[in-house]
Amino acid sequence: MIGLDTNVLARLFVDDDVEQARKARHFVAEHCNEENPAFVDRVALCELVWVLARTHEYRRNEIATVIQKLLSAPEIVLEDETSVRPALRDFVERGLDFADALIAIVNRTRGCEATATFDRKAARLDGFVHVG
Repeated sequence: MIGLDTNVLARLFVDDDVEQARKARHFVAEHCNEENPAFVDRVALCELVWVLARTHEYRRNEIATVIQKLLSAPEIVLEDETSVRPALRDFVERGLDFADALIAIVNRTRGCEATATFDRKAARLDGFVHVG
């Protein structure tokens, strides 16, 4: 198994650097398959969402499509996939920041009663408590 960094993940979906996009897609095609999948950790996934939104101006539904593609790709494994799915749902349906949603879900599965935040929007949702 080989891990994928954010910049490689981004090039799987964005052609801002055509040569890097070609190389990233070729690398994954050559080195990653169902028996030996690529690994995407939570940090890289959250960074990917940030890069798509901020740098490439992807809309929420476009980001959700990218994450769905990663979730359904047999040659890619996401860290805490069982937490990514409900975080994606909260991102799409509740308008929550993806990283915040994932943090709250992972924390809850690890036994936390809530996640402390300064984010007033997030603090109104189940699983969060406002600090301040």
